[in-house]
Amino acid sequence: MLIKNINFIDTINDSITKVDMLVANGVVTAIEEHIDSDDACVIDGNGLYISHGLIDTHVHFRDPGQTYKEDLATGAAAAKRGGYTAVLLMANTKPVVDSAEILEDILNRSKNLGISIYQNATVTKGMLGEELVDMDALHKAGAIGFTDDGKPIMKAKLLYDALIEAKKYDAPISLHEEDPFFIKKAGKNETAPAIAEAVMVARDAYLAVKAVSKLNFQHISSADSLEIIRNYKKYTDKIFAEVTPHHFTLTEEAVEKHGTLAKMNPPLRTAADREAIIEAIKDGTIDIIATDHAPHAAEEKAKDFFSAPSGIIGLETALPLAISELHHKHGIDLIKIIKMLTINPARLYGLEEGSIKVGSKADLVIFDINKEFIYEKSSSKSQNSPFLGEKLKGKVIYTIKNGEVVYSEDDRFNC
Repeated sequence: MLIKNINFIDTINDSITKVDMLVANGVVTAIEEHIDSDDACVIDGNGLYISHGLIDTHVHFRDPGQTYKEDLATGAAAAKRGGYTAVLLMANTKPVVDSAEILEDILNRSKNLGISIYQNATVTKGMLGEELVDMDALHKAGAIGFTDDGKPIMKAKLLYDALIEAKKYDAPISLHEEDPFFIKKAGKNETAPAIAEAVMVARDAYLAVKAVSKLNFQHISSADSLEIIRNYKKYTDKIFAEVTPHHFTLTEEAVEKHGTLAKMNPPLRTAADREAIIEAIKDGTIDIIATDHAPHAAEEKAKDFFSAPSGIIGLETALPLAISELHHKHGIDLIKIIKMLTINPARLYGLEEGSIKVGSKADLVIFDINKEFIYEKSSSKSQNSPFLGEKLKGKVIYTIKNGEVVYSEDDRFNC
C-alpha cells in the first residue's frame, strides 16, 4: 500500500509534513517526500491527514451481560468507523471483570475483530468498594489497568493500598469521581453538582502524590476539579486527566434540547465549566480525550429522565467533535489534539503504539479535517447520541489496522 501526498501528523517530532508513506506486511516501511512503487495499491492522500490510529481508553462494550446494548463485534465496528485502532474496555460488565477467568474470556473473544481490544479489571471485588482484587493474577491474565468505573472508591485507605499495589505493574488506576453523598439525582448539574466531583479529586490527587503511583481521572467535567488537578500536577508526573468530547462541546442546556440523550455521569455542566475544560486542554492539564462510549437501548433512554440510564455513544463522533470544536472553533493545534487521542493514552498504559515511524505497526487513520457530513445511523447497536442528525466537520476516510483497510467511507477502495 502506497499513500501519496498525505499530511503526516508526527506526534514524536511535533510536526505536520506532506509525505508519501509505504506500507508492507503490516508495517510502515518508508516515509519520504516522494516514493514510487509499481506493485503497491495507491491511496491518494491529497488534502487529507494521516496519524496513528486513535486509542480510546474509556469504552463500554457491554459484553458480557448486556449484549442487547452492544457486543464486542458491534463495538469494534463503531470504533473502526471512528478511526480507532485500539480501545480499552471498562470492567463494569455483568459479571464484572474481577477474576482472571472472566478477563481471559473477554480477551479471547476480542481477537480478529479488526482492532486491538484491551481490558481493565476492577479495583475491588464485585465493584463493591470493600476488598481489593488479586491484581497480580489479573495483571498476569492481561489487565493493563484497574477501575471501578461508574462508582467512586469511597474508602481512602483502600484506594491508597490499591495505588501501592498497582504501582508494582506500572498500571494506572482510573477513577470515576462523584461523591454520592452530594448527589440528589444523577444526570443533571443542579442535582449532581460539581462539588461531588471536586472533593473526590482533591482527596485522590493527594493519595496519588503520596503513593507515587499512576492515577487517571476519568471524564473530568468541572472547573474546580481542573484547578485541583493543575495544582497537584506540579508535584508529580503520575496524575493524568481525561475529558470526553461531550463535555468540551456541550453544556447543561443540551439537556433541555435532547433530554435523556444528553444524560451522563458526570453531567453536562455550565458554560464556564466548558470554557475551563478548553483552557485545560490548551495548557496541558488534560492529557487524554476519551469517549466514555456508553451504549443503551432505545427503550431504556425512552424512560423519564431520572429513570433512564446515563451515558451516550461516542466512538464515531470523537474525532469530528475534536476537530470541529477544538481545532476549527478554538484554534487548538491539530498535533496537540491527535496526541491526546494517540500517544498520550498509549504512554499512560505503556502501550507500544501511538506514533508512526519507519518500522512501526501500520495502525493508521486517514481523515479530512474540512469535510462536513451529517452524522446518521451509528454502527453501534445503540443510537443514544445527541449528535445524531447534526452536521459535523472532520471525517474519517480510512481506518487501517496492521496494514489492512478495516474501514472505508465508501466502496471505491479495493486494495
